[in-house]
Amino acid sequence: MEEVAGGGSSWPYAKKPQQHQLGRSLTYHHPYQGQGRRLQPAQRHQLPDVRAPRPAVVLYTTSLRGVRRTFTDCSAVRAVLRGFRVAVDERDLSMDAALRRELQGLLAARGRAFSLPQLFVGGRLVGGAEEARQLHEAGELRRLLEGAAGQDPAFVCDACGGVRFVPCPACAGSRKVFVEEEGRTSCCGHCNENGLVRCPACSS
Repeated sequence: MEEVAGGGSSWPYAKKPQQHQLGRSLTYHHPYQGQGRRLQPAQRHQLPDVRAPRPAVVLYTTSLRGVRRTFTDCSAVRAVLRGFRVAVDERDLSMDAALRRELQGLLAARGRAFSLPQLFVGGRLVGGAEEARQLHEAGELRRLLEGAAGQDPAFVCDACGGVRFVPCPACAGSRKVFVEEEGRTSCCGHCNENGLVRCPACSS
């Protein structure tokens, strides 16, 4: 394992997992805030932008502490990505059962067993905590993340406070809506089983 100054490890939680666990108040979805773009004079023969799209970084995790090893692994990978200052679309399976089904389908299509966390970069499955650790120590994870959108690790979404979900605006989180034409209430079709929708301000 790679050693750093002071005899410690470069991988989070090698000795003291609790020191690097991040609160759910932090989220890593948006590019740097407050960086304006200067307008340039129009050019008659300007070439089209043919740059490759930035690879999306998606991390499937859980915020539940029921299985300590799983929670610690999720926190470790999250901390490493935070250190690279990249924007991460973090998908918390404990908040939405649809995300669990989504990940199960992705892993099944690749012949992989279900486990958390799972990291995808540019649509490519990187793997779980052990794969991410090995790539990080070999210096390969940095290469995989090249070109990804940047993110201030201290950024906190004003809309959701960093939890990445907000109450459904259609039913206010009650999961019930009143159908005037029928004069009755009906189950809301816009939110998940918890009456939540993904935050439109910080989730893709």
